[in-house]
Amino acid sequence: MRTSLINRDASPAMRAQSTRSGPERVVATFDDYASAEKAVDMLSDRGFPVERTAIVGRDLRYVEHVTGRMTTGKAALNGAVSGAVVGLFVGWFFGLFNWFNPVIASAWLALWGVLIGAALGAIMGAIGHSVLGGRRDFASVGAMQAQHFDLVVDEHVADEAARLLQELPTDVS
Repeated sequence: MRTSLINRDASPAMRAQSTRSGPERVVATFDDYASAEKAVDMLSDRGFPVERTAIVGRDLRYVEHVTGRMTTGKAALNGAVSGAVVGLFVGWFFGLFNWFNPVIASAWLALWGVLIGAALGAIMGAIGHSVLGGRRDFASVGAMQAQHFDLVVDEHVADEAARLLQELPTDVS
């Protein structure tokens, strides 16, 4: 059974969906998300009330892919890029509202924001990497992955969903 908070600012359709609290049943299990998505799409194509379905990932695991070695130079470069983006936004924002002399163009403020942001970002990136003292000398990208995807349907329409899913081609399920 699913419980959720009601968002009073949500549309009536979203509020109706979020207040569902009746019994639910797993009508199919898939090994990948794309297959579960195709099953829901097929149900939708056949007029099934798909607002009564949910795709639930289970057996979650965290996978971290190492993308390379992290050096002080790379940390400084990453910091410079991040700082430049923030500096560009801040400089543009200040120029947009003419918070300084209106004669100074927004482009100049944005350019100075990029330069100052990149310099400060590079310094902070290098200091941050040095402080770790070699404990994390690699860069990585992490993500959650589900091993299985259950198609969960409200109990009162589960038999109809199961019947429609029997028509699903075998290469999808």
